[in-house]
Amino acid sequence: MPISITMEARTWLERLWSGIADRGRPYADVPAIARPPLVRAELLAKSLLSERGEASGAAVARELLSVLHDLNAEDSAAFRLFLANEFVPDEEALRGAAQAYLEEPSAARAMVLFDKAEPPRQELLRRMNMAPGGTAALVALRKALLGSLKKQPELKPLDADLQHLFASWFNRGFLELRRIDWDTSASVLEKLIAYEAVHEIMGWQDLRRRLAPDRRCFAFFHRALPGEPLIFVEVALVKGLARAIQPLLAPPEADIRDENADTAIFYSISNCQEGLRGVSFGNFLIKQVVEELKAELPQITIFSTLSPVPGFCRWLKRRLERQPSALLPEEAGAWHALQPAEPGAEPLSTADLLEAITQGEWWLDERRSSALRGPLLRLTAEYLTRPNTGMGAIDPVARFHLGNGARLERINWLGNVASRGMTESFGIMVNYLYDPDEIEANHEAFTRSGAVARSAEVDALVTAPALLLPRSGAAKSRAGYLPRLLGGTPANGEGSKSGS
Repeated sequence: MPISITMEARTWLERLWSGIADRGRPYADVPAIARPPLVRAELLAKSLLSERGEASGAAVARELLSVLHDLNAEDSAAFRLFLANEFVPDEEALRGAAQAYLEEPSAARAMVLFDKAEPPRQELLRRMNMAPGGTAALVALRKALLGSLKKQPELKPLDADLQHLFASWFNRGFLELRRIDWDTSASVLEKLIAYEAVHEIMGWQDLRRRLAPDRRCFAFFHRALPGEPLIFVEVALVKGLARAIQPLLAPPEADIRDENADTAIFYSISNCQEGLRGVSFGNFLIKQVVEELKAELPQITIFSTLSPVPGFCRWLKRRLERQPSALLPEEAGAWHALQPAEPGAEPLSTADLLEAITQGEWWLDERRSSALRGPLLRLTAEYLTRPNTGMGAIDPVARFHLGNGARLERINWLGNVASRGMTESFGIMVNYLYDPDEIEANHEAFTRSGAVARSAEVDALVTAPALLLPRSGAAKSRAGYLPRLLGGTPANGEGSKSGS
């Protein structure tokens, strides 16, 4: 089994470094135990950076990690500040190297400048990584650091160094893809339940469903973190694009196999290690899983996600507060009709009106659901395809998939009626389609110009207002606009011009 090979290899490395550290201890400069723990940790860090021998360095690194493990919360925070403030580039040497390069630019002088600009802290972190368990300790250190970064911006240099090193240490070439099934070790399965970040796994029976014959689950592992998944993806094998998440998570009515499936739906991707935030794994994971599925199941020809839109509600609230005209008049009229004004009451703003009519289980009320559907689908399309105009960054899930070369294929009404889905996006979910023949072109267009690859169906939602508004000076009636936005037929019998 791959997991046993990896763990045996790691155990061998642990034994090797432990043996080196044991033999190097007599030669190491290790401060006396009598010193206060924080002071001792700081002295060990300085000693580690000054060590020249491999054995003595391993001994000091092991001792430092042992002390750090036992520090209380206050001392741990103080040590992180110590790392951020103490081990900085030599200002005079850096200035001299920069001046020399400016006077005579050359590859040699650029290398000297690069060397002087690198903070000694990076070398200290590399040496800490030599100790048994060093990688895990540094990942844990960054996890703690991220929790206090907003309040302590002075920690940013330390965070930047850790992220820089992790990007190299967790390079795709060092990652191992494994399929997770019901025979995987219980400890890994427990971690999947704990780390699931998109659709909560409600115990072992729920997990068993997600590992059934018509499901697949894959994860990346790294030999420095044995038994710890870095990221995992859950896949449903179905017929056609899935529109909603609840049917995918529900127990099957019978034993379902994958023989008739033609579509792989990636419905949950969860990063497991908070300390590795910002280190990209997902793009490699999806592309490799696509290749694995194509090899195992040649009948699978469609690869798509069923994704949340986590930033939509926040964006829409700001959009309607700043620009109430984001709604077409007919849309606004339909919303106001759902909230009769009390005598003498001030009319609600568009943003407040939306909040008022989405109270309770509004999606079970046919009048409210019908009035909201067209405008919210149209505005979701605008949100996911708009240029960056300062009204918030692109949706994080959209950025991930579009940046990986996916196409915005379909926007699904009431795709997730669970509490989180309704709170984040009024239940709307999205299919991002991974077409192997278009991935690279889509990726290049998005990264170079921000162009969002999208289907004709999504494009129709984006262009709907332009198609529905009359041309300048036209006397065309607007009575049929709302039915067309909602997907119906106008009163005059004219077909929809949006093509959706």
